Amino acid sequence: MARLAQTAGLTDVQQEIVSTVRDFVDKEIIPVATGLEHRDEYPQAIVDGLRELGLFGLMIPEEYGGLGESLLTYALCVEEIARGWMSVSGIINTHFIVAYMLKQHGTQEQRDHFLPRMAAGDIRGAFSMSEPALGSDVSAITSKAVKDGDEYVLTGQKMWLTNGGTSSLVAVLVRSDEGHPEGTAPHKSMTTFLVEKEPGFGEVRPGLTIPGKIDKMGYKGVDTTELIMDGLRVPADRVLGGTTGRGFYQMMDGVEVGRVNVAARGCGVAQRAFELGVAYAQQRHTFGKPIAQHQAIQFKLAEMATKVEAAHAMMVNAARKKDSGERNDLEAGMAKYLASEYCKEVVEDAFRIHGGYGFSKEYEIERLYREAPMLLIGEGTAEIQKMIIGRRLLEEYRFQG
Repeated sequence: MARLAQTAGLTDVQQEIVSTVRDFVDKEIIPVATGLEHRDEYPQAIVDGLRELGLFGLMIPEEYGGLGESLLTYALCVEEIARGWMSVSGIINTHFIVAYMLKQHGTQEQRDHFLPRMAAGDIRGAFSMSEPALGSDVSAITSKAVKDGDEYVLTGQKMWLTNGGTSSLVAVLVRSDEGHPEGTAPHKSMTTFLVEKEPGFGEVRPGLTIPGKIDKMGYKGVDTTELIMDGLRVPADRVLGGTTGRGFYQMMDGVEVGRVNVAARGCGVAQRAFELGVAYAQQRHTFGKPIAQHQAIQFKLAEMATKVEAAHAMMVNAARKKDSGERNDLEAGMAKYLASEYCKEVVEDAFRIHGGYGFSKEYEIERLYREAPMLLIGEGTAEIQKMIIGRRLLEEYRFQG
């Protein structure tokens, strides 16, 4: 077992789950990930394997057929999966966020209807906040829902849906002015709708279109799409939680745990980059000895390992904070910020250790070099994280003058 990124205080069950996932990654993901990524091919066999392991229901309560595990257990599994191929962890993450939002905020009928099938992997989840023109400014959402009898009619365009094509349930955040007078704060007039659809592309149900996959620099294999609503009719009982106007808070709760997930992904990718770098440094010879024996490379390896360890510790702390029931937006923001930045730096150092071969698609580090930048913007940019961190620090350390 590797020396880095160990987690103290795990139960026997947690250790067994993480060990099982690690073995699956080593045997089923790492050997095929680069080939699948170069072909931009959806990893169906890998997803089926994760379904058999019960990963789609890892945090769903046992009463709904899940494993009822903690956010920490889930984050450690994501860390292992991202170590194999970050795209696979993205497939799991969006599903998990929707399941979490249902568990925390859904009506009993909604939980009973969706969670058992989500735990089994029969329903795959995706969630949608962003739009083409708003970026990180969620308050600027223009997609809207208008009440029409026992239904709502949804209109608008959403952007950057992970699992947009392969999902069968999408949690969509839109503006709903019904019951919210003019002048209401934007975040108090948003609602999350649970939209069921057929997997695939094109018109997947009347009024709902999923255009083709967005071609990306990295993060391939997983489908990233737009979502276009044009007169999409959704029953009123598919308002998450049954009450309009709560969507912003529901989504932010989901994104908070999603940031722990992104931190875990950063940790996993950084670990794999370190593994590749330290192995190559012992195989490559210059000036009559392995480059690992040159002080410059040893310094680089020391910095990389320290960053891997620090990011892992912050990610674990943020997950444990959430599991305790305490507010963790400060810890999650810090973990996401640090892990994504350190991931970029560790990957680049491993890339440099590989020299010219790092630029070749035959070497795994080339793929990691294209994947790491996504973590800098996913679930909120570094600038957004620093805004969250700064505001929370001012709350905690308010000057008493």
